[in-house]
Amino acid sequence: MARQLTYEQRIALINKWKTPPGASEQLRLDRAERMVKQAVLRHEPFQELDITVASKGSYPNNTNVRGDSDVDIMVKLNAPFHTDGGWFAPQARYAGLWTWQKFRQEVEDALTNHFGWVDTDHNLAVYVPEVVSSRPSIDVVPCFKWVASLPGGEYVGSVVYGRDGKPVINWPELQLANGRTKNNNTNYRYKFVVRVLKNVENDLASEGVIKALPSYFSECLIYNVPNDVLLLDGSLDAVVRASLQEIYGQLTGAWFSYLRMVEPNEIKKVFGEGQKWTQKDARELIERAWYYLNYES
Repeated sequence: MARQLTYEQRIALINKWKTPPGASEQLRLDRAERMVKQAVLRHEPFQELDITVASKGSYPNNTNVRGDSDVDIMVKLNAPFHTDGGWFAPQARYAGLWTWQKFRQEVEDALTNHFGWVDTDHNLAVYVPEVVSSRPSIDVVPCFKWVASLPGGEYVGSVVYGRDGKPVINWPELQLANGRTKNNNTNYRYKFVVRVLKNVENDLASEGVIKALPSYFSECLIYNVPNDVLLLDGSLDAVVRASLQEIYGQLTGAWFSYLRMVEPNEIKKVFGEGQKWTQKDARELIERAWYYLNYES
């Protein structure tokens, strides 16, 4: 079992965790995004293409924490875009130059030309190593614009094809927009509680109490805390406590209520096929966090 914080230690850490990394860390993250953009813009085969280069995940969502300050950047080809029916073309699959294999190879070449060496052996992302005191490590994801017709309208996301050819669909723009809305509607407490849980998860994983989990997992869990819980009167410490109670109730409730939990994009379910975590992982995280933060008394 992990060590247990005293009340004084918990309050001190919560006050420390309530804000994201400081200005110097922000500069390192900005530099990483800028360098990837330069690599893509200077790559001759990409001239005249409609490509979006943008950070995604915790960095633009302002939920990044100290110790998790790498940056995820998508390099997204917007045309041709992909849909549920395949590549966009009238009644036919795309048969042009920019296959997913071709696009991935050109992204790898662009990054190699700019950074000197990159790790291309990962299934989804191309890894650019950290330069200490200059910029963090970078996961660059070559992807395509994804358009899906779902109940409620047409939604735009991205699709990345792994080296195994299997597609993974993400919704970074929806995650960003919905996270900002929830944060504004909860007097900025949503992202504060996310950062607390991410920091706790880092501490527990470093001590070997739980296995390391993707930082996005904490964001998914806290997104399912109702706004009225996050807006409870009282200290921020009380809000963290109530949020953990709420999530644990959903994870252990009747009729498999946890299966209704959604990611911040509000399209994908938190638990189900293709996820890197399970309901058991979530229960263990919340139980250990509760003990570690000494909320038992």
